[in-house]
Amino acid sequence: MTDATPGGAGGSVRGWGDGTRSVRAGEPAPQPGAPLRPSPVFAAPYHLGDLPPRSGGADAYARTEHPTLRVFEAAVGELDGGRCLSFATGMAAVSAAVLAVTGAGDRVVLPADGYYTTRLLAREELERFGVRVEYVPTLEIEEVAARGDLAGAALVVLETPSNPQLDVCDIAAVARATRAAGAVLAVDNTTATPLGQRPLDLGADLTVGSDTKALTGHSDLLLGHVSTTDDRLYARLKAFRDHTGGTPGAFEAWLGHRSMSTLDLRLARQAATAAAVAELLAAHPAVTGVRWPWRAGDPSARLAARQMLRPNGVVSAELADEAAVGRLLAASRLWTAATSFGGVHSTLDRRAQWGGDAVPAGFVRLSCGIEDTADLVADLAAALDAL
Repeated sequence: MTDATPGGAGGSVRGWGDGTRSVRAGEPAPQPGAPLRPSPVFAAPYHLGDLPPRSGGADAYARTEHPTLRVFEAAVGELDGGRCLSFATGMAAVSAAVLAVTGAGDRVVLPADGYYTTRLLAREELERFGVRVEYVPTLEIEEVAARGDLAGAALVVLETPSNPQLDVCDIAAVARATRAAGAVLAVDNTTATPLGQRPLDLGADLTVGSDTKALTGHSDLLLGHVSTTDDRLYARLKAFRDHTGGTPGAFEAWLGHRSMSTLDLRLARQAATAAAVAELLAAHPAVTGVRWPWRAGDPSARLAARQMLRPNGVVSAELADEAAVGRLLAASRLWTAATSFGGVHSTLDRRAQWGGDAVPAGFVRLSCGIEDTADLVADLAAALDAL
């Protein structure tokens, strides 16, 4: 196994703070007269001249090599601590992480309570190719690993904190077990973001992100990525992306790189609001089951404090039923009914309406945006009192 060196042409930014890293990651070394931030390159084919394709680092065709993608990938790789490949969507990234390293007859272990489309991928695609899929809840995977029950698995996927219930599992403990079993460990790090958690540093082989969400954070693009420190896994994933065509467009990659510059600032505001929202919800008689892993008393609080680097802005809770959620939204002026999370707008999503999560009808996921915390709390308090 060979360590792939992260970083862009400007050198590593790992020693700097989160704000500096968010802004500077992936930037080339400054040159007089060059743009401060690289512009997107809109091209599919490139001049070959008399050179054979892909010789001497020359670009040939945008599906397999593209300068704007390399800039975005260098930036995300800096934050992840690995070598990054970008994909058109988060599910394209998840699919690559799963399909590139498994085959017919392989055993794959997935989170039973993670993002439901990952389970759909397994049930409707993996199983028809003869892949044996098992589902383990996030809170049970560490015990399963400790018992040695991961022996014979080709791939183990974690999602921590899980989406939407926000359970946390011990990545390092599971990584030790998967390494002993000869399995690949992939961690969906979407909820935490690369600033909130670094799975590769904790022993994971792959870290996966839906960059549609908090990493880019403006609810205006689809994007995903996979990062690794293993050259062989990187080459396999790169070949899979080249063959299947999951490459993102230049504009999306450029917009993603531009948007992630404010990740540190956005996370700070979102986390501050989430702390206040979680306390408000926990104190209100119309609400039960409040979850935010950084709230004192949360079942995952101790592990989150030890494993994660900083909190985020996603809170989950339960209202009485579907009608109560509807009344809450009708009474609110700032909390918008919408799916996804991590954006600059504050949203509330009743998860049962999508049919993929085993949650009660009144279960909601609140994504705190970057509006003023006091305004969001006051608006939510008034809407809750209207119940």
